[in-house]
Amino acid sequence: MDAKSQREKVYGEVREMFGIVPKWLEKQPDAAVVSFWAMMRDFHLAETALPNKYKELIGIAVSGATRCRYCTLYHMEAARLFGATETEIAEAAMMGGLTMMASTFLNAMQIDYEEFKRETLQMLAFAKKAQAKGKPEARPRAHN
Repeated sequence: MDAKSQREKVYGEVREMFGIVPKWLEKQPDAAVVSFWAMMRDFHLAETALPNKYKELIGIAVSGATRCRYCTLYHMEAARLFGATETEIAEAAMMGGLTMMASTFLNAMQIDYEEFKRETLQMLAFAKKAQAKGKPEARPRAHN
């Protein structure tokens, strides 16, 4: 199949799923549009091991961290489409921010990775053991 035919096939699938072919997709080069759509269709939009709502919540966190207003808009609305509540959306956004804050600090301070890894695994092993014993401290709760 030639590039024009492949592109038209993609456009047909996109139109069937979304009602339109967005202009930004039309701007993608021939060498990218087919594989881009395949990833969107077969991973992002398909039912996989992660429910679509969770994928969109991850998308919110990542798009917030990368400061992409295009992706933020898409993932925010798609999360709502898949049943995410405003509280879940806010928590996903906060997780993106918290992760970026910790990452910025760790990297700026040049914390030794091997030490960080050792301590992190030690902390999580402790929490896992406490969780197995049914201790409430194994899972912190929000303070009100």
